[in-house]
Amino acid sequence: METFKSQEAFVEKIIAAQVKKWELNKKKKYKKRLRPVITISRLPGSGADTLAKQLSKDLNIDLFDNEIVEEVAKSAHVSEAVIATLDEQDRSMLDDWIGAIEKKLHLWPDEYLLHLTKVVGAIAAHGHAIIVGRGTGYILPSEICLRLLIVAPMDVRVRNVMYAYDVTYEEAEKRIIKTEKDRMAFIKKYFNAELDDPVNYDLTLNTAHYNVEAAVNIVKEAFNSRPWYDYSIR
Repeated sequence: METFKSQEAFVEKIIAAQVKKWELNKKKKYKKRLRPVITISRLPGSGADTLAKQLSKDLNIDLFDNEIVEEVAKSAHVSEAVIATLDEQDRSMLDDWIGAIEKKLHLWPDEYLLHLTKVVGAIAAHGHAIIVGRGTGYILPSEICLRLLIVAPMDVRVRNVMYAYDVTYEEAEKRIIKTEKDRMAFIKKYFNAELDDPVNYDLTLNTAHYNVEAAVNIVKEAFNSRPWYDYSIR
């Protein structure tokens, strides 16, 4: 219980720092330019977290991992604090996105999904960010984000988990199977889609064939090749 509370406090501290940063930067935005984001979906053990951290460092953009997005989405109070950092134009953009996803997916009323959509939309409205997990690539319009799917064969993923958590092959495989099942069920439930369907992404990377440096360079090339500033939400 103590460990959980410490983790929760740590996440809240990160969120508070980010909210403060957004408030300070609110007046510095150049409104006619889109501030794109990268969304990352991944099979467990594929090395997506390492890739995300390196991309964040190389591109000098904020990183929101699965735990941070999840914590914000679960808390109505924190969600509202995040939404409050948006100005009038960005709030209008967020409303457009929420309306579009409800219409496209025929979503039923769900408090968690509403908070999740608002949080992801707020992060995207601020832009210059990487968002890992929670179906963010299904929430945001494809025109404003580069949607990545990071994969690897099971044996590669098992070795990665064994190394990261110092567990046996059997334990690593068990963890991967459970996590993968949970992630696929989440995407199916909320977005009626298949997590591992490459059609839903702009770029799919198999990390069995690329080291971190090579994978980062591929993503950066794709990111920098997009005509981001030609897109208008209207």
